[in-house]
Amino acid sequence: MVGKNRKLRVIVTGGTGFIGSNLCERLLNEGHEILCVDNYFSGKKRNISHLEDDPKFEVIRHDVTFPLYLEADIIFHLACPASPVHYAYDPVQTVKTNVHGAINMLGLAKRLGVPIFQASTSEVYGDPQVHPQSEDYWGHVNPIGLRACYDEGKRCAETLFFDYFRQHQMTIKVARIFNTYGPRMRIDDGRVVSNFIVQALRGEDITVYGDGYQTRSFCFIDDMIEGILKFVFDTNNFPGPMNLGNSKEYSINDLANTVIEMTGTKSKIIYKDLPSDDPQRRKPDISLAKEKLSWSPSTNIEKGIGKTIEYFKDLI
Repeated sequence: MVGKNRKLRVIVTGGTGFIGSNLCERLLNEGHEILCVDNYFSGKKRNISHLEDDPKFEVIRHDVTFPLYLEADIIFHLACPASPVHYAYDPVQTVKTNVHGAINMLGLAKRLGVPIFQASTSEVYGDPQVHPQSEDYWGHVNPIGLRACYDEGKRCAETLFFDYFRQHQMTIKVARIFNTYGPRMRIDDGRVVSNFIVQALRGEDITVYGDGYQTRSFCFIDDMIEGILKFVFDTNNFPGPMNLGNSKEYSINDLANTVIEMTGTKSKIIYKDLPSDDPQRRKPDISLAKEKLSWSPSTNIEKGIGKTIEYFKDLI
């Protein structure tokens, strides 16, 4: 694996998205040269507009379902719509982005002889029957459901990464990213944190799907970026998969009440039917990340939600 202290030419696919733009900024601040690749399907130019005057930062408009010919020292592959609103809008394209995108970026990494990171997802576990979810759990996924374009697309991408790893002796890193939140989330992404904050700031009723007792584990973006970089630049070449997320579990009702309290809104909570295949419980077992990376999230929910509220105030 390339060393973090060496200044690198880095490709970040999905670089204008929520996690991608935060990753680009962090890598740029550490002195690396960034090639930010995105087709703007779910990413936003405003996420990277403050970086564009930096001579070490370049944006390339490109869809990863088509081959890409660039030179780099390392690839961070994050390209894919990650919220249900966006990946369900064009499910066929979501599958193509996951599968063809993985093939194309793995092909590029193989040609260049460079390491490649895959941003996988906790969705590979589906609606889990094991709790918390550890990396050796194979998941409980509906292969023909409404979420399958994303769930199964990411599972297939993992298959491709590990087949390239075994067949071509490539250096890969596969992280399963659990619920992450913070500045640069889209206002319309349909995720629970952004939904609640936007509704609260607008004084609208806060919509909880189901009874609100289902749980999630929320990781602040700064902690997630730190975990990704620790994993990628770790010198032991462990390929993963590795869970990255917060192991503290919150009910959706608890989150809604936290947002109401912190925004000071007069919004009320209303309940609607739960979407199909929506997981009831989601919590990562991060023992592996603690053991191999000495990493765990350090931002508590109040601090993280506070920073996210301030970000959304400027958009509303």
